[in-house]
Order: sequence, then structure tokens, then C-alpha cells
Amino acid sequence: MTAAGKLEGRTILLGVTGSIAAYKAPLLVRLLVHNGATVQVLTTPAAAHFVTLETLATVSGRPVLSDMFAGGNTWTQHVELGLKADLLLIAPLSAHTLAKVAHGFADNTVAATALTARCPVLLCPAMDHYMYLNAAVRANLDLVQARGIHVMAPEWGALASGLTGTGRLPEPADIFQEVVRTVRLGHSLRGKRALVTAGPTREPLDAVRVLTNRSTGTMGYCLAEALAVRGADVTLVSGPTQLSTPPGVQRINVETAAEMHAAVLDAADRDLVFMAAAVADFAPLVRADNKISKQEAPADVPLRPTTDILKDLGQHKRSGQLLVGFAMETGNGHANALRKLKQKNLDFIVLNYVNQAGAGFGTGTNQVTLFGRDGAHKALPVMPKRAVAEELLKLILRHS
Repeated sequence: MTAAGKLEGRTILLGVTGSIAAYKAPLLVRLLVHNGATVQVLTTPAAAHFVTLETLATVSGRPVLSDMFAGGNTWTQHVELGLKADLLLIAPLSAHTLAKVAHGFADNTVAATALTARCPVLLCPAMDHYMYLNAAVRANLDLVQARGIHVMAPEWGALASGLTGTGRLPEPADIFQEVVRTVRLGHSLRGKRALVTAGPTREPLDAVRVLTNRSTGTMGYCLAEALAVRGADVTLVSGPTQLSTPPGVQRINVETAAEMHAAVLDAADRDLVFMAAAVADFAPLVRADNKISKQEAPADVPLRPTTDILKDLGQHKRSGQLLVGFAMETGNGHANALRKLKQKNLDFIVLNYVNQAGAGFGTGTNQVTLFGRDGAHKALPVMPKRAVAEELLKLILRHS
């Protein structure tokens, strides 16, 4: 691929903050422009202490946006930029601006644009060794990464303080390669429509009580976010959870299995379907209109089966559609997963065990095995659910 083709037609927002490493920013801008990108530089007020706005404007070929309130209506530009760009890159990222991004402050152009960005965001921290190791900085880095923001770790070397340690901004050539990778990731599913289900369902017993399960919805939400980061148009059908809707995802809230079935059928024409919800297999045969008192409590509660949503989708799957199911088991998992894969006409099924350490409901981690229609399977180690979602997508998209 020629140099000019790597980022041809892409718009990169480069946020420059108050770090001595800002002296590398003009070199990074030139590299991005040389490879076909349109680069709009944004700066914090402190950045001007380390690199001139004139230099950045000259190498980018565009005026630098620094003061949100300069020039009439330019204070709204961060909204338009955040919606239309292919990537927001903040390099160097100071500890101060990291804190603003992590906690939603919007008092300068860079921080405000980070809040409105609907494109992938790549952060390149650069600071002193002990600042980088500080518990507050580490917590902020964990927080932004948990929200799906990409972070390129700083390097080890000589620092402006005279110390040697971790905190150096990577060289422009290395940042450029990470930019290319992140932009490609953000466009890999552009034009595709995805449906994800997540969370539990609740089946009313009376006006107060419900039958439900311990699903938190985390796995499905991580999948929805990972799909959106890749550029897919994502619809998330969610049972009751305490989770926030991932950026760029349309969320439909449901409660019962019947409501989830109806919502899924309305979106059943999607290109990619991931059925990660823990849908109740049974519901009370009769629901009492009022609260059942202790004196009125029946000795038995008759149950009826709910609709098998995944099987219904498999029976009506269209050509070219990718259908992925999830199987939560307590034993004989491989045999059960393979049976469901075949009976429900799935392309893939993800097996995990509710009684396995580090997996199942209510944990931040999971351990899964992915089975394909061709009989091949891949077991993943215990890892955070966000990482599980990433690995599953890589495997599924590579072999579909």
C-alpha cells in the first residue's frame, strides 16, 4: 500500500495538551497529512507553552482550534467535529486532561470534543514516571478504557524531570501505526447492522414478585460496544440492568421474554445477531393481579414454557445473516452447546459455565468456548468481559 493510501479520505482530530512532549506534535501532524489524512488540530490552553499554534497550523494546513469562544459561533464546532471525524487522537495526553476526559469535564476544546466524539478515541499519555504510576492516574486510565477508549501506553526512557522511567510519548511513527490500526478497526463493520440482546428477563408472578435470574447484562453490553466501535449500526435489546447504554448504540428496554421476543422480531433483519441475553425458559402459568399474601401462597406454582427466541430466529434466518447464540450451562456443556448449535440453526455458539470460577453471572470476567458450525471450537482463558467480547468478534468475523 502506498503511503498516501493508508489514511486517504480520513479526518483525524489531534488534541494537543500541556506536556513537554507536545514538541513531537508537528512531526506527527506531518506524518498523518503525508499519508492522506485531513488533520484538524485542537489544543488546550496549556499546550501553547510547549508548541506554537502557528507551527501546528502550518503543518496541518488548517487553523488550530484552541479557544472555544473565539470567532463567533465556533464554540459549537466541537459537536460537529466529534460527529464527523474518523478518529480523535489526543497526543500528548497530560494527567490533567486525562482526568477531564475520565470524569466528563468540558471546559476546553479538547475535553469538550472528547465528550461529543462518536468515532474511536485514542489516548497517548505522556507525563512523569511517578505521575503515571499515581493511583489517581491509574484509576482514570482504567475508567476510560472500561468505556471503550483506546490507550497507547507510554514508553520507558529519559524524562523532562531528569528521571528515567515510564512516561515518554511514543515516537510519531509508532503513534501513526496505532492510528492506522484504530481507524481500520472503526471502519471494519461500517454499513453493517447488528442486533444484540443482553440482561435477564423478569416473569411476573403477582403484582410484586417476579421470576428472574442473576444476569447483569455485562457480556451483551460489551459486545454491543465492541460492534459499535467497529462502525456497525447497533440495536441493543436489553432486559432490566443497571448498565449505561454504550456510545453510539440504540437501546430498547424490555422486561419479559415475550417483550424481548417482540423487540427481536422487529429487528430480526440485521446482518449480525448476537443473542447474549439470559431469557427465562419458563414463566408462571397464571399471574395474580394483586400481591399474593403468605396465607394465600400456593403450594406449587404452575409454569409454562416461554418462546425459544433463538430457535425462532434460526428458523427464519435469511441468507448471509450471521446468528450467534450463547449457552449458559452447569454440566455437559460441550454436548449441550453442539446440540443447540445444530437444532437452532446457528453459525456460532458461545459456551460458558455458571458454576465456574471467574465466569458466569455477576463477575467482571468470563471464560468461554466458541463453537462453529464446522465443528471447530476455541477455548478462551479467563479474562475481562470486554476482552472476551473483542476476542469473540475477532474469531467470529475472521471465520464467517
